[in-house]
Amino acid sequence: MTRSWINPVVQAIPPSGIRRFFDLVSEMKGVISLGVGEPDFVTPWHIREACFYSLEKGYTMYTSNYGLLELREEIALDLERNYQVGYDPRHELLVTVGVSEAIDLAFRAILEPGDEVIVPQPCYVSYNPCILMAGGRPVNVETWAAAGFQVLPRDIEAVITPKTKALLLCYPNNPTGGVLTPEVAQGIAALARKHDLLVLSDEVYAHLTYEGQHVCLAALPGMKERTILFNGFSKAYAMTGWRLGYAAGPAEIIQAMTKIHQFTMLCAPITAQKAAIEALRHGEAQRSKMVAEYNRRRRLFVKGLNEIGMHCFEPKGAFYAFPSIAVTGMNSLAFSEALLREEKVAVVPGDAFGQSGEGYVRCSYASSMANLQEALVRMGRFIEKHRQSAG
Repeated sequence: MTRSWINPVVQAIPPSGIRRFFDLVSEMKGVISLGVGEPDFVTPWHIREACFYSLEKGYTMYTSNYGLLELREEIALDLERNYQVGYDPRHELLVTVGVSEAIDLAFRAILEPGDEVIVPQPCYVSYNPCILMAGGRPVNVETWAAAGFQVLPRDIEAVITPKTKALLLCYPNNPTGGVLTPEVAQGIAALARKHDLLVLSDEVYAHLTYEGQHVCLAALPGMKERTILFNGFSKAYAMTGWRLGYAAGPAEIIQAMTKIHQFTMLCAPITAQKAAIEALRHGEAQRSKMVAEYNRRRRLFVKGLNEIGMHCFEPKGAFYAFPSIAVTGMNSLAFSEALLREEKVAVVPGDAFGQSGEGYVRCSYASSMANLQEALVRMGRFIEKHRQSAG
């Protein structure tokens, strides 16, 4: 057989750099994994119990393609309560299978061949592939530790062309932990209004903001009508395996996204939706405890990284540290492979998040304090060994 059956666009997309290390770790013993962005907490009991109860009551059927109206009403209340931005739960909210599905739907709903989407880097691994698979062209803008890994309005404006349709933001940021200050967010909003851009805002780590208040892009003046807001339950409520997210945006766009969703996914699992209702109604106390614990780990881990010679920007949100590996003279892939092989600590190479992530590694501190302390010991030994050989 000489003919390839694979779409060339798909063929050209590399596999996820996160998953590669996840698979390697699963085959090794004694590894401390700081690789995957997953809470080490189990979903709080009262949320799990709501799922069990729904099964007991026979909730095993499809829901509306938009998701349970009861859940959409709770999401609308949550957004109003936290950010003072109102959404019509019948027409402006769509419940999806995780935030990843929502982002994929959004790009397929809005992009025409050749449309450009500006994406700050380093960025989550799925953004560029989703744009490419929808026929668009990602235009990446580099961000720096010195600016808190915020994308600056002047850097966005420098790459805007007549083909630019949208801007994709993720703050608090995966993988850097950077957040947007109100001043920078307002500058970006002004730019979006000036150039008539749509903003796609992935805010799945919004509740994991440790300093100051999270800035919701849709809540800024004149932005709700040009913003698709994404959020979900994986990070804030330790519900990664439940796969539940949502999109909030203009009714016309949500309707188009739902059209694709109804022909592909149909609906998110009803038991997960029932559990999410419980999370939104009664989950704040447990969520706050988990966030406080992440904050405690953040302070310990980032301080430890700097002490062993891995200069690290202080993350203000999410649960990732993004330290520099310049002291070793290694590239991020070689560093990550050697650290895993020699000290059994798994981190993700920075270039998995785009070329501007080269020279860094992503470390998740959503791991136990004991694991983080032991990881610092092993990483310190590794740095000392390779700093000497590099010098």
